[in-house]
Amino acid sequence: MKKWSALLFFLFVAVTSFGQVVADRSRMERERAAIQKEISEIQSQYTKVKGQRKETLGQLAILQKKLALQNQYINNISKEIKVVNDEIYLSTLEINRLQRQLDTLRQQYARSVTYAYKNRSNYDYLNFIFSASSFNDALKRVKYLKSYRGYRQQQVDEIVQTQHQIEDRKNLLLGKKNEKNAALANQTKQQQVLAEQKKETDVVANKLRSQESSLSKQLAEKRKRDQQLKGAIAAVVRREIEAARKRAEEEERRRVAAEKERLAKERAAKVAADKAAANKAAEARKNTGTAAATPAPAVEEEEPVVKATPSKPVKSYLDLNEKDVALNAGFANNRGKLPWPVDNGVVSIPFGTSKVGSLTFDNPGITIGTPSAGASVKAIFDGEVSSVANLGDGMTVMVRHGKYFTVYSNLSSATVSKGMAIKTGQVIGRSGPAEDGAGGQIDLLLMVESKNVNPEPWLR
Repeated sequence: MKKWSALLFFLFVAVTSFGQVVADRSRMERERAAIQKEISEIQSQYTKVKGQRKETLGQLAILQKKLALQNQYINNISKEIKVVNDEIYLSTLEINRLQRQLDTLRQQYARSVTYAYKNRSNYDYLNFIFSASSFNDALKRVKYLKSYRGYRQQQVDEIVQTQHQIEDRKNLLLGKKNEKNAALANQTKQQQVLAEQKKETDVVANKLRSQESSLSKQLAEKRKRDQQLKGAIAAVVRREIEAARKRAEEEERRRVAAEKERLAKERAAKVAADKAAANKAAEARKNTGTAAATPAPAVEEEEPVVKATPSKPVKSYLDLNEKDVALNAGFANNRGKLPWPVDNGVVSIPFGTSKVGSLTFDNPGITIGTPSAGASVKAIFDGEVSSVANLGDGMTVMVRHGKYFTVYSNLSSATVSKGMAIKTGQVIGRSGPAEDGAGGQIDLLLMVESKNVNPEPWLR
């Protein structure tokens, strides 16, 4: 009993492990295909900027992105090798199990053959039948002998089938080993590619360090524009929140006034009903000749007080009305799926703090380089234009999506106006020239109310 329980447990573990291995393998293949596609796209983008006369921050950003993806690719291969090792281990266990099963079947069959050899006389076969005590007993003995022959044939079939299974498993194991060798070779190749990419990145970074003076001037201009942009954005966000607050307070005032009016009507109706009841009672007493009772003094009801304090604290004035709630939910649900604001662009300066040589700079959004100035810039989600401003070096369009704001800066022109409702993919302007003179660029910022966040994870 214990032997069969152990065997069933082993089979359950093997089947479960194999199913998990297949699922992991499928997921890793999809991940590797996605990484390869992204590396190909980035290489295409880098080819376009590689021939420029001087190295740019955009080139460095692309190369650094390629390095990160190449590391992901190598890690994916390492995971694949681990999965293949697990498959080899499970196949080896299965081959050992089948081999033990085959040995047992051969032993059982050998015992059957030995017994048949020792009792091979035809007279013994006939004597076994004719020594039956009755006809029915003879039929039973014939049936038993046929069953015994069938059992021996079944033993042969099981042995042959198990041999085939072992052979199939060995072929599968050989294929897995070849697959592992191919993965190891690919891993070595990709590590060589990574080493070459590191060299290329170092070359560009070193050349950029030699251009620190010009880069410093570019970054200083960008910091100045970023400060102006931050001030303008903060003012617009404050204005939108204040407008939403006033709308909420006005709606609350209207609600309180309506509630007061309803209660006043109910109180007037109650007073009229009480007066009519008193008149009716007085008339009844007059008709019956009953002495008039001294009327009770009228009780002046206090005017009901309607509280204007909301039942729950307001978390956000930009998340109160139905339209904003729908926009907020739609924007949040599309994280990682939002379209890029330009059809052909690459992040030249990432979000947050970056460093080249001794230069350190902080980007409030992402700077997207385009092959040339004048590229169409599109809204990444439905919304309403909150602001269109000229900050000196270029136009800026700010779009509100409920409590989310997207800002498109460094535009050479804008094709929308304040208050306009826009749709996803609608052209809102054209990209301006890049600070280093290499093509065009725009700055994309994402705000959650007044909080500045990285827009790149939101884009597909």
